[in-house]
Amino acid sequence: MDLISKNALAHSNNQIAFGSHYKGVRRMSTSKSDIDLFYAEGGLIAEGKEFHPNEYCIMTSEEKSSAVCKFNHKSKRLEPLLAQKRDIWGIQPLNVEQKCAVDLLLRDDIKLVSLVGRAGTGKTLLALACALKLVFDENAYRRILVSRPIMPLGRDIGYLPGSKDEKLIHWMQPIYDNLDFLCETSGSSMGSETKNWIMESGKIEMEAVTYIRGRSLSKALIIIDEAQNLTPHEMKTILSRAGHGTKVILTGDPTQIDNHKLDEFTNGLSHVVHRLKKHALYGHVYLEKTERSDLAAMAIDNL
Repeated sequence: MDLISKNALAHSNNQIAFGSHYKGVRRMSTSKSDIDLFYAEGGLIAEGKEFHPNEYCIMTSEEKSSAVCKFNHKSKRLEPLLAQKRDIWGIQPLNVEQKCAVDLLLRDDIKLVSLVGRAGTGKTLLALACALKLVFDENAYRRILVSRPIMPLGRDIGYLPGSKDEKLIHWMQPIYDNLDFLCETSGSSMGSETKNWIMESGKIEMEAVTYIRGRSLSKALIIIDEAQNLTPHEMKTILSRAGHGTKVILTGDPTQIDNHKLDEFTNGLSHVVHRLKKHALYGHVYLEKTERSDLAAMAIDNL
């Protein structure tokens, strides 16, 4: 089979091929006594099982008992998720993968997180909500930097009229949409005023990936949206910008790539998942269920 035929076959099987990649969450059948022991002792030794650092596990038994836990590579134990006493800027996880994603996003010791999934699975919304909590509620980071690759018009956004900020408004609109939603659901009666307060605080910045090169970003929380459109070299360049105390969140869907030079296997996001899954500073969750709406789920599943 020639190279063109192989590439065509890979593209025609995008959903199936990516489904075989590391997901960061596994399901494991076990005994009810093990699950009872997990709850009683606050953890369980992961005997006879090989886990990657920060991998999550959903344990179930024939008696229908269950537990969600995270592997601690230092203690070799399956441990409970962080306790969440309230919603996060008006939202709560809607499924178990989202619960694991929130746990990853809020952990101080995990400095690189990737959230991968189809449209509507909550990748960007969860990342932004947790970023707002960490920066505005807990002061764990100085600021939020949100960036997206500018793919439809190439690397250079100079083709658009206006200042850099005016050009970015169009490309960052999905981020603003998520921010609007969070401000409206966070308990405030005036969502627009909350959004204005956030934008005027100086603690959130929108930037094109093009302009990150050369910067040194310390004590920042960086969200790279649509990261599947980055090359492995671009991804390395971005991650190498992270200074002391910085956390990076990557979100994307390798089955929807706008960069014609990349595919499901060669993009920077898939490269990160494959190369870094054995490192303790990294955590990954593949989000499977579309939660945006029944209509969105129908379209994604059937079209």
